[in-house]
Amino acid sequence: MILKVEFCDVSPNPSSEAIRSTHQAKIKESTRSEIKSMTVRQPRYSKEEFARRGDEIYESQVRSQVEEGNHGKIVAINIETGAFEVANTPMEAVDRLYEREPDAQPWVIRIGHRAVFRFGSRSLSQSV
Repeated sequence: MILKVEFCDVSPNPSSEAIRSTHQAKIKESTRSEIKSMTVRQPRYSKEEFARRGDEIYESQVRSQVEEGNHGKIVAINIETGAFEVANTPMEAVDRLYEREPDAQPWVIRIGHRAVFRFGSRSLSQSV
């Protein structure tokens, strides 16, 4: 991928062309050096199966280990292995899980709540 950035300059200043080409060269150089191979992760289960497995693993294996002292934090669970990571945000939890298990199929739950996110003013806290 090569990123091309063009600057619009209406002034006839001769140095603007030099500045433009310098910026383009720097952008092309940095873009080439930052190209990485990206892992494309595809879900291997239906949404229903993801939810069933994720909830089952959370209730049977993970909940008792994470609930105390982590209320409101996020847990990402690999629905194939049961491995999990706890963090403050879904992105952080999933990234940590992928570091440990690059092929993970993550299910995300907010500890002590029925949903990861909520809309409106009603609390979704579960009675424990």
